[in-house]
Amino acid sequence: MNESLKGKSYPPVDYEVGREKIREYANAIGATAPENHDRDAAREKGYRDVVAPPMFAVVYSWMAMAAGVLDPEVGINFARMLHAGQEFVWGEPVCSGDTITTTTTLADLYERGGMEFYVFE
Repeated sequence: MNESLKGKSYPPVDYEVGREKIREYANAIGATAPENHDRDAAREKGYRDVVAPPMFAVVYSWMAMAAGVLDPEVGINFARMLHAGQEFVWGEPVCSGDTITTTTTLADLYERGGMEFYVFE
């Protein structure tokens, strides 16, 4: 493990949120709230447009995270990789028409008990 990589950041990635992508994601996870599918229902509830379920964050954050996870300099051994946890901090709800910019940083990497840990933010 190369500890000098701590703090390495990757270029920001923009994601333009589309109404159909929100609907597809909502259908895939079984989210039936009208505001996840219908613009008028979303606006009646005070949203700008169709609103994404909270975990839609995995859709728009993946490309930014991939830069770090797939970085050959970091050198993650995918044969031994186990995804141990994921946390999100949300601001206002994500709606169709938003552009989300995500930047990834390798916040920490360490070894414990013969296992390597990588923490991306």
